[in-house]
Amino acid sequence: MTLYGKTAIITGASSGIGEATAFALAKAGANVVLAARRTERLEHLKARIETETNAKAIIIKTDVTVKSEVERLAEKTKEAFGSIDILVNNAGVMLLSYLKNDLVDEWTQMVDVNVKGVLHAIHAVLPTMLKQNSGHIINISSVAGQEVSRTSVVYSATKFAVRALTMGMEKELSKTGIRVTNISPGATESELRDHITDPEVRVNFDGKQERTLLQSEDIANAIVYAVTQPAYVNVNEITVRPKL
Repeated sequence: MTLYGKTAIITGASSGIGEATAFALAKAGANVVLAARRTERLEHLKARIETETNAKAIIIKTDVTVKSEVERLAEKTKEAFGSIDILVNNAGVMLLSYLKNDLVDEWTQMVDVNVKGVLHAIHAVLPTMLKQNSGHIINISSVAGQEVSRTSVVYSATKFAVRALTMGMEKELSKTGIRVTNISPGATESELRDHITDPEVRVNFDGKQERTLLQSEDIANAIVYAVTQPAYVNVNEITVRPKL
């Protein structure tokens, strides 16, 4: 299925998987709406898209934890392009920690961004997609939404929630023209690990040579694959892991 003339919203588009996905969708022909808080980074991405592809890109500063901002994102997208065809629910934080270290504010932040932010975006775009009887919602979970480590308890809980939400959406929307896909990346090169504050967890990352990591473009390619399948094909779930 061609993406030419389609419109995609990408949350968390200022870095990592979101940035790579926005560029990949634009390269595949979609007009893209770049949503994040760090607009200076979005400006660089917009310039690259408009220089290297034939797609259009607009920037809408958005904090996904604020429902009214996400509603505004959807409205501005429709004003600019007339439709919302793809939502990539990518914004997320990974603040790994041990429960015993009681980083409650970070637990709350992960729930607010990883779960409530996803719900806010679904709330904002679903009425339009139902009216169109078409659309594709991509939710970014994680392999941490399938397996739990000692340091990922709360993070995994949020990503299990995203995966469960996606499974339920697929069932509810199965009789409509809306498709739903869960993407579960494995260890991917990004800035997410840089935000970890628990010193007992950071020691596992700082200054250590790790196994090969996925690149953000690897996940972007999986997303492009899902959204370009024929309309009768619904790719329910993709798990992408680095080869051991």
